[in-house]
Amino acid sequence: MVKSIYRPTKITIDTRAIRKNLRTVSQRISKNQALFAVVKANGYGHGAVQIAKIAEDEGVDGFCVATIDEGIELREAGITLPILVLGLVEVSTLPVVSEYQLSIPVATTEWLDLAIQEYQRNPWKQPVAVHVALDTGMGRIGFLTSAELHHAYQRLQAPAFLFEGIFTHFATADQADTSYWLEQKEKFFAMIETLPEQPRYVHVTNSATLIWHEPLGNMVRYGVAMYGLNPSSDALDPAYPLVPALSLSSKLMQVKKLPVGSGVGYGHTYETTADEWIGTIPIGYADGYVRKLQGFHVLIEGEFCKIVGRVCMDQLMVRLPHEMPVGTRVTLVGVDGQNQITLQDMASYIGTIHYEVACLFSERVPRVYE
Repeated sequence: MVKSIYRPTKITIDTRAIRKNLRTVSQRISKNQALFAVVKANGYGHGAVQIAKIAEDEGVDGFCVATIDEGIELREAGITLPILVLGLVEVSTLPVVSEYQLSIPVATTEWLDLAIQEYQRNPWKQPVAVHVALDTGMGRIGFLTSAELHHAYQRLQAPAFLFEGIFTHFATADQADTSYWLEQKEKFFAMIETLPEQPRYVHVTNSATLIWHEPLGNMVRYGVAMYGLNPSSDALDPAYPLVPALSLSSKLMQVKKLPVGSGVGYGHTYETTADEWIGTIPIGYADGYVRKLQGFHVLIEGEFCKIVGRVCMDQLMVRLPHEMPVGTRVTLVGVDGQNQITLQDMASYIGTIHYEVACLFSERVPRVYE
């Protein structure tokens, strides 16, 4: 999707906030714990390459992405630090994984058998670094039992692989009730203690674990908190300050006074109850500003202005308190005067989490780094 640089809608990323969040976490982990910055999903909507370069400058030890393509994007941007792909990959992609020196997860012995067979037919350039995934209660990917883990360990002695890491993912690290988190923690460490050797990286600590529990293992996967977002949304207060990095702004492109009884937007879902000033803003659901945000608000001159009528593909309309000049700044996420709109505010309104809201913003909206 082409970036729309000739309209005033833009996302601004405060690079100082990213740096501050990284420095905060660096002070909370020990020197023997590697810090991997998670930049999957285009850096949670913030821009993967740009955030990775900031994180690299701040001294992180590696990166986590979700797909092979995301890893390749970082490599082609000049990133040489270790990159761990968190999503499962097909055996047919292993030559590419090897070529770009990516690390990948493994979750079944069947996959390992197929990979060994493929390597015997057509060896890739260098061993593929693998991180063994353990399913301790997430139900997503990973080995369930110590017996399965030992079968996997035996296969990892093949020349096709480098046994680089082992990990799990906590399901409830961001919740007040710690009982399930403790169950997963105990199961993970009980399983890895049965191995003949430990790999280079043992990692279970994500943002939520670091904030509300303890930095376990020798590698930290620092994701949403790096962007200044609370991993629990608004369920728990973070144990230390997080500085949000993303703001979203635009401008009023048309302002007009509609008489009482005028319809606004598709479906005639809003009708003026008096003579009302209506402003049009160039952003819509194709930009990731979803239709469910009808009835939400933006900030203009420090005042909350309600979104009226359905959000269109490329535009939306707001009710203004009075006539305002065309070109007036509009804040959709961020601070204006004494008021603020957060990603969490948007998420709460539409019934989701701020992770999803940030990831929804499309490539059509330019990212500006300040």
